[in-house]
Amino acid sequence: MNEKAEQLKMRAAAFARAVIALCDSVPATTAGQTIARQLIAAATSVAANYRATCRARSTAEFISKIGTVEEEADECLGWLQMLVDTKLVREDAVESLIQEANELTAVFAASGKTAKGRTRRVPLRIR
Repeated sequence: MNEKAEQLKMRAAAFARAVIALCDSVPATTAGQTIARQLIAAATSVAANYRATCRARSTAEFISKIGTVEEEADECLGWLQMLVDTKLVREDAVESLIQEANELTAVFAASGKTAKGRTRRVPLRIR
């Protein structure tokens, strides 16, 4: 495994841990706990699914898995913004997590785009 992939695995795991720590401070209201559960699920999915992506057996499998990771990272953005919009947390308390979720989403999107660009479409031959 290359060094960049290992660093990204560590970064995704650190993001998940930071999200878990944030969610421990979310008010214990129905809305707060529902959003916190969704956010934790998405953030831990980023870390777990990226690990799985690194073990992809083919380019097609990599593209599929990195797409899932990108979607989960973007979902984190949505839940973080929902926490702010509903005033369950202060914006300054999640600013760095929003930035990291944006950056991770961009990295995973670029990775998927690069992988898609490397695949060569072979025309279907009908016999």
